Amino acid sequence: MVTAIRKTKSPAKKAKTTRRKASIGKKDVSASYNKFKEYQGKQYSGMQVGRSHKWYYDKGEWKETKVTPDLWRIYYAVTKRRAGKAPEGSGAKVGTAYHWYIAAHQRVQKLNADDYSTILTGLKYKIAHKRADNDKWSAKTPTQRDHLIKFLKEWIKQLEEEVIPLQLEYNEQTFKGEAVPVPGTCEDGVCFQMEVMLNDENLGIIRAGKSGWKMDMVKDQKFVDAIGNEIQLYYE
Repeated sequence: MVTAIRKTKSPAKKAKTTRRKASIGKKDVSASYNKFKEYQGKQYSGMQVGRSHKWYYDKGEWKETKVTPDLWRIYYAVTKRRAGKAPEGSGAKVGTAYHWYIAAHQRVQKLNADDYSTILTGLKYKIAHKRADNDKWSAKTPTQRDHLIKFLKEWIKQLEEEVIPLQLEYNEQTFKGEAVPVPGTCEDGVCFQMEVMLNDENLGIIRAGKSGWKMDMVKDQKFVDAIGNEIQLYYE
């Protein structure tokens, strides 16, 4: 009988192999983040479309001043912290800066004399960025303004021309409203993310994915599926 002899690596070789794998993994993560990708014919770099981050916000400062009967000026400053740890070598370098424009719904409800519950749901659109090793922004002020105008015009077009009517029965209750496609999430006439209003209440954004319909504000998955089915019927 022949006995197979399996050679084992020495501790030094094992450590060298581990370091080499870690180095390769680090390079792969960084290369994946920085390489150019394509979305609907447009090139981009950074985090891949469809991926998501989760953050926790420290106790921040929110100031608001009434400007007109229906318009308030707001100021908000806070540190946000990642839930978990970023993979080594991934993400933007320390010192990178971004200019975002936020279009969102804030739903608040008074709890007592001093406290309100609050939920914010909507979109943030990148106007410009500044790399850590560069003092200049990626776009000058007039170009940043043009980017914002382009986004707002597309959003207004969706609101005016491409609203999807919704009506459904769920738990012996009738719901009526509409879904408005999110700019840039449509392909071949079909949209995969929409802002939902039912019975005059904003319910946030519904999105279609590989595992079905998802919403952040609505926790009842059967209700989410019912809304998604109505949207599917519209496109059939």
